[in-house]
Amino acid sequence: MSETFTKPFTKAEMDAMRGATREERAVRRNFWAKLRRLGGRIPFAEDLVAAYYCATDPATPNRVRFILMGALAYFILPTDAIADFLPLVGFADDAAVLAAALAQVAGSITPDHRAHAKATLSDEAPAAPSE
Repeated sequence: MSETFTKPFTKAEMDAMRGATREERAVRRNFWAKLRRLGGRIPFAEDLVAAYYCATDPATPNRVRFILMGALAYFILPTDAIADFLPLVGFADDAAVLAAALAQVAGSITPDHRAHAKATLSDEAPAAPSE
């Protein structure tokens, strides 16, 4: 067996895993509320929701989940590089972080994730989950 698989996790690796777990709880708790508050003001909503469905899919590899959870956590943070309440530029940093994350994991977001996101955002879809 490879040494990398038999070595215990380092303190930094354990801290990163704990942080990712806290991020996931915060994302699950706050994502839908922030998305509802924004309504249709963000042009990347479908990508955002597809990323959420991919990140919460148990079949998604952990590496992909961590990357997407980080981007989603940045989206829900009330304070970030550019304040979200600023017209036109407020969500530019959120879109950039999401685009960078999607570029890293694009192959992991399935057509099912995208279809579910589209259905969730459509007018005839039921309300988004309240997880």
